Amino acid sequence: MENRVWIFDEKETKSSGGAVIKWDDERFFTLIFNGKDFFGEILEEKSEDHKLKIKINHRVFEIKKKGELDELISALGLDVPKVRKLKELEAPMPGRIVNIAVKVGDELEVGDDILSLEAMKMENVLKAEGIGTVKAIHIKQDDIVDKGTVLIEFE
Repeated sequence: MENRVWIFDEKETKSSGGAVIKWDDERFFTLIFNGKDFFGEILEEKSEDHKLKIKINHRVFEIKKKGELDELISALGLDVPKVRKLKELEAPMPGRIVNIAVKVGDELEVGDDILSLEAMKMENVLKAEGIGTVKAIHIKQDDIVDKGTVLIEFE
């Protein structure tokens, strides 16, 4: 039987078959391996990335089937996520600055909180969409800003 390569929790594993899966419904299943039953559940499915997150007997696994093109894609560097460098943060809408979560010199990563902007009685937390270091802050708490106003510059 042909060996297949899978990646379980980021470790390569080769298999040659021998397991049987019985589906209870679209989410729950029983895995029968070497005469033993293991109860499983699909927690997350990312079919476009060929990835699954499953739970088997209360243990969580991330699984990916290694495809023929994976090594070529990796060698070309196409599997590395592109992170953009921040230049400036503009107000996405008019509003009032409620909180500034950064100071000059702070280094930001993707997803870090930058500031809170109140617009139409709702507080919106603006997060970093790239990486960068805070160079200048052009606003202060309670300032009223228009859409497009440059709030923070990055280097």
